[in-house]
Amino acid sequence: MFRFGNPEYLYFLLIIPILGLLFGLAQNNKKKALSRFGDLSVIEQLMPFVSKSKPILKFVFLTVAILSIIFALSDPQFGSKLEKVKRKGAEIIIALDVSNSMLAEDIKPNRLERAKQAISKLVDNMENDRIGLIVFAGDSYIQVPVTSDYAATKMFLSSINTKIVSKQGTNIGSAIDLAMNSFTPESDMEKALIIITDGENHEDDAIGAAELAAEKGIMVHTIGMGSPQGAPIPLNKDYGQTVFQQDKDGNTVISKLDQKTLQEIANAGDGVFIRANNTQTGLNKLFDRINKMEKKEMEEKIYTEFEHRFQYLLAIALFFILLDIFIPERKNKWSKNFNIFKINA
Repeated sequence: MFRFGNPEYLYFLLIIPILGLLFGLAQNNKKKALSRFGDLSVIEQLMPFVSKSKPILKFVFLTVAILSIIFALSDPQFGSKLEKVKRKGAEIIIALDVSNSMLAEDIKPNRLERAKQAISKLVDNMENDRIGLIVFAGDSYIQVPVTSDYAATKMFLSSINTKIVSKQGTNIGSAIDLAMNSFTPESDMEKALIIITDGENHEDDAIGAAELAAEKGIMVHTIGMGSPQGAPIPLNKDYGQTVFQQDKDGNTVISKLDQKTLQEIANAGDGVFIRANNTQTGLNKLFDRINKMEKKEMEEKIYTEFEHRFQYLLAIALFFILLDIFIPERKNKWSKNFNIFKINA
């Protein structure tokens, strides 16, 4: 198993193409400066000790050294032992509505972004629980399978938007059905499904799906994003203009929170309904409730005894730095007639 202890240092890899560009510009400017004094082929014969290849070779050596230092700072580690560990936790799947109505701005900055922020904070507070992520609109898809990898969960969470599901609508029942099949099979862990939506369900029997989930031991909680008064749905168009979604008659669509439906779904799923507002989304309240559940012990295999390998990279960097120092840019008397760019006729 491999990992970086300090992956943030990998951003310094952006320096490499910049150095390459600067080196290329410097070589080009040098050639232009020499051309002012006459024909380059004649000037080269007057300077037999000037090498074309050695500056390039020294730059390659320096680049390899910098790469090695960057990777060393990132602290590459290898897991040398696979162990079984036991933890107590629950499995939680969050079903996030990504229909266009989640773009309404009655909750700032909008319903969807506020929900994503709350989920990210929830993941930050997790320790032994496992989490999965489902996105739904007219269809439902697994965005993150049930996992203990919180970093990957947050990475995929950041990429979620309303275009991730092509079919519009709000098919809550489909999301519940998918979640029931996404929990770890034959697991004794407590299971909870948290549905984050504005509740404008148009397509299916979400209440019946929630009842079936409860029969399987899955608590279904709902969080309502939006206000009963509602708000228009902004749609970004070309040239930076923002227009609001309209119905077939040309009237502006007002998306309102369907609190009644969400309460009924939560009741059918033996869960609770919480209405979000501009100060809180309710995820932390639900997580506190989940933490009070009787959590079962689970067994996982993880790599332990990670060994640091940055020393080898520092040794490589030192080697190439020494090469760069001791190899001169100019040819010596033995190599002045040698040119790797010369093509013999």
